[in-house]
Amino acid sequence: MPVAIITGASKGLGRALAEALAGRGWDLVLDARGSEALAGTAEVVSAHGTRVTALPGDVTDAAHRAELVSAAWRLGGVDLLVHNASALGAEPLVRLEKLSMEGLRRALEVNLVAGLGMVQEALPLLRASLAGAVVAVSSDAAAEAYETWGGYGASKAALDHLVAVLAVEEPGLRVWAVDPGDMATDLYAAAVPEDREPRPEPAAVVPGFLRLLDERPVSGRYGAPALLEGVR
Repeated sequence: MPVAIITGASKGLGRALAEALAGRGWDLVLDARGSEALAGTAEVVSAHGTRVTALPGDVTDAAHRAELVSAAWRLGGVDLLVHNASALGAEPLVRLEKLSMEGLRRALEVNLVAGLGMVQEALPLLRASLAGAVVAVSSDAAAEAYETWGGYGASKAALDHLVAVLAVEEPGLRVWAVDPGDMATDLYAAAVPEDREPRPEPAAVVPGFLRLLDERPVSGRYGAPALLEGVR
């Protein structure tokens, strides 16, 4: 069975991806900081009959990243790495004049530095896979200038560039940065708590991610709404 590592997998998009992949027979290594929520997700995902290892921890911790990859190795390797764990830098979001340096560093550490750390740790197993792939969950804020989204957007823009370079350096892999679009997630609610507009549930965009795995287009940046076109 193929094996995937998904960071930030206890809820939202990470959990939705885990459930979809388990439904396709993937074995999974799941990470999140909240141990209780992660255990609940692992229980639901395991009902599909696949092997699931849930390891609570912080992806900014090098030892935890090594633990995740070791767990995947014990399941058979790494065929897919999904870096979904994200930090806003401030909750709720604030203008740059008020963004603390500590908050900006946290966003960069989680969204960018930990993303590279996961790739470096998993790279030997990804290279050994017949279909190794990396998915970095991006954001519209990485490409557009939205008030109060500066710190988060900068970290995601840097992540986009990092994985674009990775794609050049590792032509044997598929490396995709994916903007899932607006979703009804705890992260978005924390970012803009006053925004009450209805938004799609994370599960609604998962078919776009699955399309990448099925069709394996060239490495690059993709938007889940575009990937959903023609998907039933």
